[in-house]
Amino acid sequence: MSEALESVIMMVTASVIRLVITCLVVIMWISMVEANPDAKRLYDDLLSNYNRLIRPVANNTDKITVRMGLKLSQLVDLDLKNQILTTNLWVETEWYDDKLRWDPSEYGGVGEIYVPSEIIWLPDIILYNNADGNYHITTMTKATLYHDGLVKWEPPAIFKSSCDIDVRYFPFDEQTCWLKFGSWTFDGFQIDLVHIHANQSSNESSDHVEQGIDLTEYYINVEWDILRVPAERHVKVYACCPEPYPDIFFYLKIRRKPLFYIVNLIIPCVGIFYLSILVFYLPAQSGEKTALAIAILVSQTLYFTLVIEVIPATSLTLPLLGRYLLFSMVLVAVSVCLATIVLNLHYRKPSTHRMPTWVRNVLIQKMPGILMMRVPKQVVKASFGLRRSKYLRQADPTLAELAEENQATTHSYNGSNGHNGYSGSHDKLNGQLKLHLDSIFSGFQKLISGSEDGYSGRKLPFVIEKTIHNILFIKTHMQRQDEFDAEDQDWGIVAMVLDRMFLWVFGAAAVVGSTMILTESPSLFESTEPIDAMITTIGVDAPPQFQ
Repeated sequence: MSEALESVIMMVTASVIRLVITCLVVIMWISMVEANPDAKRLYDDLLSNYNRLIRPVANNTDKITVRMGLKLSQLVDLDLKNQILTTNLWVETEWYDDKLRWDPSEYGGVGEIYVPSEIIWLPDIILYNNADGNYHITTMTKATLYHDGLVKWEPPAIFKSSCDIDVRYFPFDEQTCWLKFGSWTFDGFQIDLVHIHANQSSNESSDHVEQGIDLTEYYINVEWDILRVPAERHVKVYACCPEPYPDIFFYLKIRRKPLFYIVNLIIPCVGIFYLSILVFYLPAQSGEKTALAIAILVSQTLYFTLVIEVIPATSLTLPLLGRYLLFSMVLVAVSVCLATIVLNLHYRKPSTHRMPTWVRNVLIQKMPGILMMRVPKQVVKASFGLRRSKYLRQADPTLAELAEENQATTHSYNGSNGHNGYSGSHDKLNGQLKLHLDSIFSGFQKLISGSEDGYSGRKLPFVIEKTIHNILFIKTHMQRQDEFDAEDQDWGIVAMVLDRMFLWVFGAAAVVGSTMILTESPSLFESTEPIDAMITTIGVDAPPQFQ
């Protein structure tokens, strides 16, 4: 029992000792961090009788010069439809307050203190072109007071300002937005508003500062590049009051990064549009020309319903991408009409339509050579009679011997005398066979007409005469069928020539129109480098990412 009691006493004694040591440490730390009595005394002396509602000047006619600047932290959003620019800014303001001066030697060398901004006088600087939210700063951070009366106040704020949006060259557009700051209550005789960096450069006047917005703490935006951030001071006299009111315009010139729109909008639109050129390359015999054209038109219309959600909804001007979509839809609709016309010509028959002479002269004889088409020579011969009975017969080997029957009458029989009778024939036996067949048909015609001297006055047997009539009828029918088929194929050739002509014209129109519309934006040919990536220090010395 005694040993257990001694162990308990030792544990309690150790706990008491640890508690005493902890208390001593806490008391020493409190004594070390006790507030500076000089700073507390200074704070009480400065603000005990201070009135934040009265302009802090020694004489009522004196003017307070407020120096103002902006430090852009983030370009949050640019609403093209509602024309609202949302920015995250640090508003840098400084002025001299005659009631907040002191001698540092009287307060233990204290040269500056930090006080809540709610208890001191603040200039009523507001955003004139505010579009949504508060006109003034809502986050009341502490202000820094210096012994010479200088007051610095740098509160953060998110402003929503109105911005005139020009979407004429969307998505290769540039926008110039501005933020107008000025005093709402005090005129220029009471508060003079100037830029915080004015007169620091000999090349700049006090009313214009080229680098008007500080971008050192700017987070790079994924959609917009910043090209220029100038600032200008203006003095305006309103109709209500004769006093001047100074203000500062902070301009923000930005350019859209078009890579997203090129990949997801322009390339698919151009690809769908160029597919319509294949409508004129597809043969009319396939029967799918109008089906392909209508399918392209429907797909482009459906894609347009998706693109319309991205294109800014405005009636002031038609965006560049909207103009291109309209141009492509019109040409695709025209391709449907032209494909219908080509099919109508291809399926025409000599029994219902007669081909005009000018169509034959222009579209069959002249246009194939101009359009670099390979058409059989028989098609473009000037003599239509020779071509009609010969053209289709050459395609049928069984009728090849009759292919030259109309042509044979134009040749002399000098071939039998050794004068190269059938020009262009490489087979002498074949030429003699053709002469023999021609003489047989000539004999049949003479027998029927009775013009042969030896057969005059004699009547042929009925069977022979019937046979000869049937042979001549078959010959005449085949000639007329050849002429009909040749005329039918002439319409097909006309349709083929028109297809090739429309292919060249439509392709040239598509290339020229696409180039003229898509390269219309002047920003495509500008070499202005964005300044945000060159000035900002965010991300330069970024720590390694967590793995």
